[in-house]
Amino acid sequence: MKGKGLLLVIIGIIILLAISFAGSYNTLVGLEEQVNNKWSQIETQLARRADLIPNLVETVKGYAQHEEAIFSEIADARSRLVGAGNVSERMDAENQLTGALSRLLAIAENYPDLKADANFRQLQDELAGTENRIATARRDYNDAVTKFNSRSRRFPTVVFANMLGFEQKVYFEAPESAQQAPIVDFNTN
Repeated sequence: MKGKGLLLVIIGIIILLAISFAGSYNTLVGLEEQVNNKWSQIETQLARRADLIPNLVETVKGYAQHEEAIFSEIADARSRLVGAGNVSERMDAENQLTGALSRLLAIAENYPDLKADANFRQLQDELAGTENRIATARRDYNDAVTKFNSRSRRFPTVVFANMLGFEQKVYFEAPESAQQAPIVDFNTN
């Protein structure tokens, strides 16, 4: 009788561990899919912005033909973004493109006729809206990463996460250049 009772206790413990394992695994899979979904939302908005950029560049080119360096910088950054293979490369390329776009819009400030152009204003508004959507998508992605990373580091889930190869996710961080306030100069000299 004692051997049978011990066997039932052992079987009960094994069943509880299996249920815990399955629950942890399913939770991690769900959270990882949320991270992947949020990342795809960022990529969707980045693709929208990448589609807007050639139109914006062509509009500015008509007014600022001698600003060739910024146009090639934007084209290079856009190419790096489109060709990026993993999340880290995408983040780096996106940050470079953001910086180049900021410089393009700063150059546009020197051309009053360009600022008055309806096409430029429309493109600038669309780009501003897209930038807002990108910021929201980044925030949502980082929230999903926080949930995944927190859950995968808690005990006992951390044991299962390590056994099953679940790795910590990378946060989308602002580039170092975002730490500096932009310089505003109203002199047109």
